[in-house]
Amino acid sequence: MAVFESRETMHSVLGGLFEALVTHPEFGPKFAATGIVIKFNITDPKDQLWITPGDGKTGQVIWGDTDSKATVEMTLSGDTCHSFWLKHISMPVALAKGLIKAKGPMPKVLKLLPLLKPAYEMYPEHAKSFGLSIEKEK
Repeated sequence: MAVFESRETMHSVLGGLFEALVTHPEFGPKFAATGIVIKFNITDPKDQLWITPGDGKTGQVIWGDTDSKATVEMTLSGDTCHSFWLKHISMPVALAKGLIKAKGPMPKVLKLLPLLKPAYEMYPEHAKSFGLSIEKEK
């Protein structure tokens, strides 16, 4: 069974995480200043999640279709997304195994990784608050 039992659960969990990130006093302005638009094509459950620079000071989280043009587009399952934020799988390993398919300038993607420290710190408790397991799958 998938980690996210419904789109609504995924929206609450991942949407809540990214909303916290784009409003985070350290990450939010740094991300917005990059001008990078990230599009996540998530499978199981299927949806699109966009993280945009918003007004240039605070990023914006959008679900579904939008007129934005993605700088970086990533396709992955909800389970892979969950595992990534729990640090059970790294970006390079996920890319090498085909768990994450990325389009766009990879140097820009890799440059964002250090900015994501707050997400790694907050996601385990955030996921647990929704009753999701944070144990590594065997």
